[in-house]
Amino acid sequence: MKQIDIIIIGVGGQGTLLTSRILGALALELNTDVKVSEVHGMAQRGGSAMSFFRMGEEIHAPLVDLACADYILAFEKMEAMRALPYLKPGGTVIVNTQEIVSMPVITGATEYPRDLMDRLHKNANVLAVDAAALAIAAGEPRAVNLVLLGAFARFTGIDRASWDRAIAKSVPARLLTVNEAAFEAGYQICAK
Repeated sequence: MKQIDIIIIGVGGQGTLLTSRILGALALELNTDVKVSEVHGMAQRGGSAMSFFRMGEEIHAPLVDLACADYILAFEKMEAMRALPYLKPGGTVIVNTQEIVSMPVITGATEYPRDLMDRLHKNANVLAVDAAALAIAAGEPRAVNLVLLGAFARFTGIDRASWDRAIAKSVPARLLTVNEAAFEAGYQICAK
């Protein structure tokens, strides 16, 4: 299997850790080496949450170096910009178009940048997804992570059955149906 290096980034509570867990289950399903490193920071207080994810034939270290990530899965636009230095030339950013304003924006100390998507498009291949709307349509507003994972799945060439088994191993049974629906919504984006 070709090595894949991914940065998963969002705001605390958006499911970056579950996304890493599903990708880890996928790597095990494919019988490939995997390394994951998570950076929580102030994630539990609405701050940035980032995971480094690497899988391939032989992975020696968990961290993705600057300018080396094949993909960035960004659950929020500003978080995509934070992770952009990790993306390698020709890499792809799959980004949720949702804006989650930070405390400095709420208090008026700073403004949320309005040109984020333009800046992303200038610096990367970008697939912008209204993952929040698709998650709501799937029946679970918190399933933005599964929508983005579904969109990402099309880029990997990994068979759908392996993805389905990885999700089933990682998501509680009571939430499986809605998470599968969210994944399918993202998966269908690239089919159009």
